[in-house]
Amino acid sequence: MSVVELREIFRQASRSRIIVNAHRINNGLLPDLHTAESSGPTAEDFFFIQQEDPQRVVEIILELTQSRIPHRFGLDPVNDIQVLTPMHRGLAGASNLNRRLQNELNPGQDLISRGEQSFRVKDKVMQIRNNYEKEVFNGDIGRIIRIDSFSRQVVCRFDDREVLYEAADLEEIVPAYAISVHKSQGSEYPAVVIPVLTQHFLLLQRNLIYTAVTRGRTLAVMVGTRKALAIAVKNDKPRHRYTHLEQRLASH
Repeated sequence: MSVVELREIFRQASRSRIIVNAHRINNGLLPDLHTAESSGPTAEDFFFIQQEDPQRVVEIILELTQSRIPHRFGLDPVNDIQVLTPMHRGLAGASNLNRRLQNELNPGQDLISRGEQSFRVKDKVMQIRNNYEKEVFNGDIGRIIRIDSFSRQVVCRFDDREVLYEAADLEEIVPAYAISVHKSQGSEYPAVVIPVLTQHFLLLQRNLIYTAVTRGRTLAVMVGTRKALAIAVKNDKPRHRYTHLEQRLASH
């Protein structure tokens, strides 16, 4: 059986640093960071900000999301910018980033809480399991439009649909200012911001970095260290799956 693999980048795609660097990552090469490194976004679409201190990485992500990207590119901090992180835990994990981003982008009184999650009107949230009755599915992102703190009911809008969540249903949604790269698969956002740190060592994988970068439609900003990025690009183990499928099919 003949196989064709597309390697050449043509026309407008060759002018996109997101696409060029995604191809480099996919081929096991570091992205071109020579013109990508800067203190903040300029006129291009791919940037790498070198920072080793995880706490400072979080602060930079807050600055990028709240002010620097919106002011430079005219993007909405909540609707247009998605923070993608390899892990849930840690300073640069989804849980901590969501708390920090929620306080910066949607400050106010916590109207309703469930476990460690607090929800406010206008919060960006994600459905984390399929609910066929409500017709919302794992990975759907919406916004909270109403909260009744007495009955503990929450109403979210997904596209043009309003969905009611009773108190027992709140475990199905989580804040979505920052989400895992895994949850972003199949989605696309105007801009993505991606922490890349050695504390994410267990999940620093080539396919994960490739997925994160290619979620950005017009802008991708990575914040972290060259070392962590090199570890991820070099680690292609998840792609090598030895199932012996060819031999099994031949035996039948």
